[in-house]
Amino acid sequence: MTDAYSHRAVWRIATPMMISSISVPLLGMVDTAVMGHLDDASYLGAVAAGSTIFSVLFMGLNFLRMGTTGLTAQAFGAGNNDATREALGQAVITALILAGMILLIQQPVIELALMLLAASEAVSGFAKDYFAIRVWSAPATLANFVLIGWMLGMQNARGPLAVTLAINLTNILLDLVLVVLLGMTVRGVALATVFAEITGLVVGIYFVRNILRGNRGHWRYDRLLLLSSYRRLLTINTNLLLRTLALMFTFSFITVQGARMGDAILAANALLLNFQFFLSYALDGIANAAEALVGKALGAGDRQGLVTAVRRTLHWSALFAALFTVLYLLFGEHLIALLTSIESIRSTAGEYLPWFIALPLISVWCFLYDGVFIGITRSREMRIIMMGAAIFVFLPTWYLFQSYGNHALWLAFSLFMAARGIGMYGWYRHLVRTGKIFA
Repeated sequence: MTDAYSHRAVWRIATPMMISSISVPLLGMVDTAVMGHLDDASYLGAVAAGSTIFSVLFMGLNFLRMGTTGLTAQAFGAGNNDATREALGQAVITALILAGMILLIQQPVIELALMLLAASEAVSGFAKDYFAIRVWSAPATLANFVLIGWMLGMQNARGPLAVTLAINLTNILLDLVLVVLLGMTVRGVALATVFAEITGLVVGIYFVRNILRGNRGHWRYDRLLLLSSYRRLLTINTNLLLRTLALMFTFSFITVQGARMGDAILAANALLLNFQFFLSYALDGIANAAEALVGKALGAGDRQGLVTAVRRTLHWSALFAALFTVLYLLFGEHLIALLTSIESIRSTAGEYLPWFIALPLISVWCFLYDGVFIGITRSREMRIIMMGAAIFVFLPTWYLFQSYGNHALWLAFSLFMAARGIGMYGWYRHLVRTGKIFA
């Protein structure tokens, strides 16, 4: 038990996932740089608009990754290789059905999205070109979510790292070839993404095949074709979808309210959110380790192993959160200066920096317990806590203190993150104390 849930076991999963997470913002920077050096600002605006549409769309569908990890980890812990195959097959079929639906309704999706974004005519035209090409990456993108989640559940983090690096490095290389060398502008960026996702899928399939060979089992095709056998998967994923929508609502609310306060506030908030995103990239790696190890312990019926996995991942999460707080305290002003040269935005962001110095220590708990609850497949509880924090903490705090302007917005967000962490910790302790966690 000790070796299975040791600090080394945590970092065997966390390290590759941290590296793969850090590579994601690099890709966005390259896309921006390539478009930003063309002679028409509409190209950059179109890619930004198109990327936003897909970010929202795919963020909402990321439950495919989370739900697959928990189910697979539990089957792996129980030593049930047939069930790990079932988790993989059902999730892949679900992903392909959802991708097919996106392709079928792509026209109304882009029309609605551009209406909501209120982009200029030039930007809208290029954004449609971008969307019409990139939408064909949906099957590969959603399948990659599943393969990454499944490999994590099988306690393999090298596969997800290889998939993520393959996608990002291919995308960067093709950006340079298609846009810089061949002059394909927006269509080149979109094509690069499509081929990059397909490349990632090929790499993912290679790793999955090797894992399956090392864990002999049987495919139960009746379980893949019988709709009633998908009940648990669909229940988990529906709860995760609603939970994600509640989170997306809070970020959208911050953006809308910031825009109403003026361009300087809007820009400063967008800049400062990068501090929170950088934090999440690091802590998500440890949360991924919690998903895999906690799910394995639950599947094996190992109560002590589960508690040990939670305690050790929490230890490392808290340490990293403290380091981020110190980093932002000492170098926050310098980081703001690196992100923008506009003095008005620098000074505005500096005014609200203290919130982001405190946020790592406030939000670390909900990041970690997200991983724990995914591992024990308690998506219903995740949905209740997330929606409760948004409805009963975030919104009331904003409306009670909105006279304080943007400070009220970040107070509401800080309490929202705190409420999530407190709620999940309390529910986890209840499940452990009563023994319901193994029910």
